[in-house]
Amino acid sequence: MTQFDFNRALASLMTPEVVSALGNIRELKGKTSLLSAAHPNRFAALVEVAKIQSTSASNKIENISTSDRRLHELMLENVEPKNRDEREIAGYRYVLDIVHESHDNIPITPGVILQLHRDLYRFSGDSHAGRWKDSDNVIAERTAQGELVARFIPTSAAATSGAIEAICNEYRKQVEAVVYDPLLVSLVFAFDFASIHPFNDGNGRMSRLVTLLLMYRSGYDVGKYVSIEREIERTKETYYEALAASSHGWREGDNDYTPFITYMLGIIGACYRELADRFSLVGAPAGNEDAVRAFLDKQLGTATKREILDANPGMSQRTLERILSKLQQEGVIEKVGAARSTAYRRLWDTPSPANLPHERTETR
Repeated sequence: MTQFDFNRALASLMTPEVVSALGNIRELKGKTSLLSAAHPNRFAALVEVAKIQSTSASNKIENISTSDRRLHELMLENVEPKNRDEREIAGYRYVLDIVHESHDNIPITPGVILQLHRDLYRFSGDSHAGRWKDSDNVIAERTAQGELVARFIPTSAAATSGAIEAICNEYRKQVEAVVYDPLLVSLVFAFDFASIHPFNDGNGRMSRLVTLLLMYRSGYDVGKYVSIEREIERTKETYYEALAASSHGWREGDNDYTPFITYMLGIIGACYRELADRFSLVGAPAGNEDAVRAFLDKQLGTATKREILDANPGMSQRTLERILSKLQQEGVIEKVGAARSTAYRRLWDTPSPANLPHERTETR
């Protein structure tokens, strides 16, 4: 088989499971597009929250982090990065802003991908920034005995430039042909990009940024309002399992893209459902208290004040604190932890008021 044959890959993905998932996403996309057009201010309030969550989650996957306070300050560009992690976080924020604001004007070419990688490291000035890898790399894992073993061998350094050129050409050809849904084309590209592993460093973050860019260009803008990276970070073990499952036979062009594609369609569908839920909470006519009750009804575990406020951007902290105090007095919720670790948990033996919805959305 020929590697980077998008025709073969896309044709093999026309299974009932994939087609059904695409149909569900299209339906949710249509619904949320109508809502965003009718209520732009409510949706705009979600954008900055999603950016913060995306930056935090995508870097956490790579074990890059800082405090919540510093993260918010870096996102607002109120402070200068003070260490390596913060410089990389600031770089991610910079590229994410470009993707959010200019996606329709960003062509999918090797040169543009190199430029985005250079911008990812604009605050750290690494010598490898904006350059393809100059040595072969291996994706390894540590066994139970502590031994490092190769899990996957990406494209060689010598073949990387040609491989990126090939998938860019395939992507453009398939989008112009308008045979398959561009979201499906984008996800095939994203898998091949991650498998090529074209850089010395930053491959994971770049693959997620490129995925977001391709989704935007395909008309799927849910990542603008709900963090796709956060959903991946929450399920990162499954993410890695899906990547591994779709990797067998990839170098020979004989792999099965289905595990990775179905995983990503699940993530995207979950984000669209969360967006619909968030909108219903933001716009709930019954008021802030019902919005908080509905949010906590959907939590399987605890939720912090910040998480509740992120889901309800129009609510002030003072209002939230008043509502939480009232719900504690009523025995609807309980507070766990203290100081910065404070969170709230729904007590399920206490029924919600009869006028509240009890439908639960199951996410993947």
